[in-house]
Amino acid sequence: MTNARTLGLAVALLLSATTLAGAQQQTKAPSQPQQQQQAKAPTPLQTFESWATYTYNNAGAKVCYTATQPTDKQPAGVNRDPVFMFITNRPKEGVKHEVSVIAGYPYKEGSKTTVKIGDATFSMYTKDQGAWVDNAAEETRFINAMKGGSTMVITGTSRRGTVTTDTYSLKGISAALKRIDGECQ
Repeated sequence: MTNARTLGLAVALLLSATTLAGAQQQTKAPSQPQQQQQAKAPTPLQTFESWATYTYNNAGAKVCYTATQPTDKQPAGVNRDPVFMFITNRPKEGVKHEVSVIAGYPYKEGSKTTVKIGDATFSMYTKDQGAWVDNAAEETRFINAMKGGSTMVITGTSRRGTVTTDTYSLKGISAALKRIDGECQ
């Protein structure tokens, strides 16, 4: 599968997850124009080395994010859906630089993932195929480590007990964050 095609799949996954979350918060049925706004596909902004940036409208609220895929996945040959890392801004909700991962498999229930960037280590909690920074107060330190690092290694455990290690390039992350920050203020 090409990078553009798998990145397109990630965009669709993110859009559907965000739309679902928004739908769960609504108490009344959306009007026809609202439904059309919710279904609007993300708009690519720019690519910076390994990181692509996008924006979309979720129920009238602008959302911006940057996404990338691992440069290496271990063990090789394990059957997984596409794997992605996202950093998302949702200014209407006061969210800036929310870090998340789609692992391409359901995580072991109650498990944590470990993220290593240089000498810094972070923990992420898991649910289904997703992982998020365990302590939101750590997201700034996480982002700063990404900006100062060259690679990031994420280790997780699948529901079947398979331990996976995904390596991501951090080339272009600073420019990608600057782009989504400028787009979503």
